[in-house]
Amino acid sequence: MTAADQAQRPTASISPVLFALTTFASAGLVFMVQPMVAKLVLPLLGGSPSVWNTSIAFFQTALLAGYGYAHLLQRVAAVRTQAIIHVAALVFAALSLPLRVSGALGEPSSDHPSLWLLGVLTLSIGAPFAVLSATAPLVQAWHARTVHAETGAEPYVLYSASNLGSLLALLAYPALIEPFSTLRGQSFGWSSGYVAFVLLMAVLALLVSRARTAGVEAAVRAGPAPSWTRRLAWIGLAAAPSSLMLGVTTHITTDVASAPFLWVIPLALYLATFIIAFSDRPIISQRTTLLLQAAAVVACVLILPFRSANFPLQLFIHLATFFLTALMCHQALVARRPDPAHLTEFYLWMSFGGVVGGSFNAFLAPVIFTNVWEYPLVLALACLARPGFGPIEPWRWMTFIGAVAAAAIAPIIAVRWGAEQNRFLIFALLAGAGICAFLIRRRMIVFFGLVVILSLAAEMIGDRVDVRQSWRSFFGVLRQSEMPVGAMRGQVKMLSHGTTLHGAQATHPDYDCRPLVYYAPETPIGQVFTHGYFQDPPRRIGAVGLGTGAVAAYTRPGDRLTFFEIDPLVVRISTDKRHFTYTTACALGQIDYVIGDARLTLAKQPNETFDILLIDAFSSDAVPAHLLTVEAMKGYLAKLKPGGVLIVHLSNRNLELRSPAMAVAEAAGGFALIQRHDAPDNSPPLWESSEDAMIVARNLEALTPYEADKRWSQTDPTEARPWTDDYMNLPGAFYAQMKILWPWLP
Repeated sequence: MTAADQAQRPTASISPVLFALTTFASAGLVFMVQPMVAKLVLPLLGGSPSVWNTSIAFFQTALLAGYGYAHLLQRVAAVRTQAIIHVAALVFAALSLPLRVSGALGEPSSDHPSLWLLGVLTLSIGAPFAVLSATAPLVQAWHARTVHAETGAEPYVLYSASNLGSLLALLAYPALIEPFSTLRGQSFGWSSGYVAFVLLMAVLALLVSRARTAGVEAAVRAGPAPSWTRRLAWIGLAAAPSSLMLGVTTHITTDVASAPFLWVIPLALYLATFIIAFSDRPIISQRTTLLLQAAAVVACVLILPFRSANFPLQLFIHLATFFLTALMCHQALVARRPDPAHLTEFYLWMSFGGVVGGSFNAFLAPVIFTNVWEYPLVLALACLARPGFGPIEPWRWMTFIGAVAAAAIAPIIAVRWGAEQNRFLIFALLAGAGICAFLIRRRMIVFFGLVVILSLAAEMIGDRVDVRQSWRSFFGVLRQSEMPVGAMRGQVKMLSHGTTLHGAQATHPDYDCRPLVYYAPETPIGQVFTHGYFQDPPRRIGAVGLGTGAVAAYTRPGDRLTFFEIDPLVVRISTDKRHFTYTTACALGQIDYVIGDARLTLAKQPNETFDILLIDAFSSDAVPAHLLTVEAMKGYLAKLKPGGVLIVHLSNRNLELRSPAMAVAEAAGGFALIQRHDAPDNSPPLWESSEDAMIVARNLEALTPYEADKRWSQTDPTEARPWTDDYMNLPGAFYAQMKILWPWLP
């Protein structure tokens, strides 16, 4: 043994806890920054769920870059040299701190928002994120070169510590960080944590570089290189859960809100599957996973088209199905893991699979699909990861044929004799087919085929209206549909974003210029627009959010209405006479459009411009939270004339927005009234709708006409803390709404 070898410390002197602590800390920083940065850029892109999907795709790509860097670093023979290089890379990446959104690319583009977002994320967090991401495979490789080479300890277990750190960071964000700290405080805290991690990493690097590595080269080079078949399996098994994570996130956030506290739930479950799969003693065995996943996926494909069903039940089924399917894929991935000598290559291909799945949802699916078909498609394809090759017994074939027959008959009954009238029979047929699918789960091919058939059958029966056309953009899925309404003597056209109605127009000439649903004259919004309709001089009106353009029907000769709309697709649809004619045939005043996020575009308007300003921008069923902050409210009030009024539409199924909105109005220096309007039970469909709305003015005199109207009431600004650009409590709004629905909650 040489003097240099004798000088090296024994590997056993490096505590395994230090390896675990380093991977734990790096993963915590990596996954805490994801919802944090997405929340920083969310206000610039209108609150679209695609902001999160694109951000995740970016983070997966940066993760791949980090894993690639860690893999290439293994070509450096000396661990000490690797350690020096990595610590230097961490220090270099720190030059981009403190954490902030880079303004180098200017304002976002509504035509190419994904490219703008990717560029901003690269400049803002790309370097620290990539180099942090390299920690998990790099530390495991160092473990393999030192501890594993000497003691045979399993380095893959450290991946569980990494994902545990990721999971705890994600859970801490919505529970502790987002509700109780400002964005400025979050940014400073994360940057400080990064500096502390660099010091921790330097300590581990020093100890590893001084550890005895005799015989390591033989250990590192042991085992044959993985085949390409095996590598492709790694990619596929990693891609499916990645795609499903974004698919289920889009499904959830479309109906509730595009908010980090909801985004982290699927991501947290995704990480939990890694923790379980890579554990020495998994708390859920592969056999149990396969049993539960079969039941869950059948239930999920059957309820997927029925979006009007009980939301908490749907949420549970979708999340459970995603969790079990991701766990099934990751357990199959772990079963195919290579010798530790090829550890970094394994993580590299696994990361590449994550990029493939995420990029498919974020970039390809919106181009090739007009609906969110990627979610059920990948859910079905993931069933191919189940075991079960072999001969198919006659009884399984008979079960399969019976299930196919039941699944085929159910849509025929629904179309020919009506789904409502035969609901029980249709349900029994689908449930029977689902039970048959579960019984033949042990044969992968027939199970996969039956899941596809069940999915198609349920789609044909689900919550269907007469959809005439569907479009998709970065900002969501839009559908134009029709239904007959006898009270309006014909068809009524509707425009939906996600699962939420965003406007309707009758086709009969007697009603085609009457605003419907949220904008009907009976509603709070309609009351404001009809007040003084015949007495007031020409009005200057602004509307944030276009929809079908129904409020354009309230304009008179001499009026001017400007719509502020972030999605160019909505402008094309609402101004096309083949779809809606409010802005082209019903408007008597001048109509113009400004494309871009309302916070940015409205700020460019001169102060004291508008007599009426309507805030009615929805991301599916939620007003984007950045439009309900004190800073936003001050901006709106500055644009009002002294006698002008601001209308804020607050209707929401799942968030209680009245309380924070009332607090925001007072904090911004405004005077406010609020109304909860309930549509009469005997009202024709789409004639009007129930809604919550608040009016705000710069002075009390502007509200005098509305105070005399008993439908409007005084606000209570003490029920919630006002939201600001630095503080928003969406979890609190969600919980408050749940308390309204379920008063027994604490």
